[in-house]
Amino acid sequence: MEYESMTPLQKAAVALVAFGPEVSALVLKGMHETDLERITIEIANLRDVPPAIETKVVEECHQIFMARQYISQGGVDFAREILEKAVGASKAKEIMHRLESSIKTTGFSMLKDIDSKQLTSFLQNEHPQTISLILTQLNAHHAASVLAELSQELQAEVSLRVATMEKISPEILNEIEQTLEGHFEQSGSAQMSVSGGAKAIAEILNLIDSTAEKNILQSLEAEDPDLAGEVKNMMFVFDDITLLDDRSIQRLLKEIETKDLSLALKAASDEVKQKIFANVSERVGGMIQEEMEFMGPTRLSDVEAAQGRIVEAVRRLEEEGQIIISGRGGKEDIIV
Repeated sequence: MEYESMTPLQKAAVALVAFGPEVSALVLKGMHETDLERITIEIANLRDVPPAIETKVVEECHQIFMARQYISQGGVDFAREILEKAVGASKAKEIMHRLESSIKTTGFSMLKDIDSKQLTSFLQNEHPQTISLILTQLNAHHAASVLAELSQELQAEVSLRVATMEKISPEILNEIEQTLEGHFEQSGSAQMSVSGGAKAIAEILNLIDSTAEKNILQSLEAEDPDLAGEVKNMMFVFDDITLLDDRSIQRLLKEIETKDLSLALKAASDEVKQKIFANVSERVGGMIQEEMEFMGPTRLSDVEAAQGRIVEAVRRLEEEGQIIISGRGGKEDIIV
């Protein structure tokens, strides 16, 4: 194996093996299925890699990571200048050339430093599809702040578009990127990745205030009931029961059959089990434990169905104002 003749895929495989299983698992988890299959096959085909080649590959990875960090800190020119001082003009040019394609298609990382009100002011006259795409580039907290500033009509429209968003063409992404760069007079660096869908909007709605959340969900339900149901399910999962206060847990338990609760707890986290058992009498706790043991091995699909029924009860009770889910936002959720 000669370093100069190695393909980028072979170098990636060598780097992942060198980084070890824990780091490699994190990298692989974020890959597209096709890329994951290709890199997995390449790793499987690796044979004795000379230490010298492994060292070169790791050094190259480090240089590219540092170049991306420099671009993030001060732009392309800044990165090139720092790299030239560190590795020489020739090597710096080579590294920047490798990053050229990703630099050309990255312009959204700047958004993380822009105040929500300033960003909303810029977005409010944009097309809802543009707004929704930009929201997918923000973290959930930032996106929730921006969404909360929009009008109710825009909130509903943008939320629907985020939830139903699919892949966007590079041409449209480049056009939006240029608009952002022209307005804020900055350049971004993190590699762009559009990921909308029900999960994206659910994460945002979990952080927005309750009034805006209800308005958005009502509009989603009117437009697409199935999608609204999917978003609601993702907004509160069974393990989130730990977010309920003791009073809310006790109210919830009145709505649940013992069999459903025992079945749901079969695959629950220790935290959830502790939360439940702390809010029932010793006698009831013993009954639940006996029921769980009596069931024996249980199909996961049955457990998930029971958990789903409990989640539905939580959502219904919250809508009726009978329980409180902490961390959902809104002054009406604050207890004094």
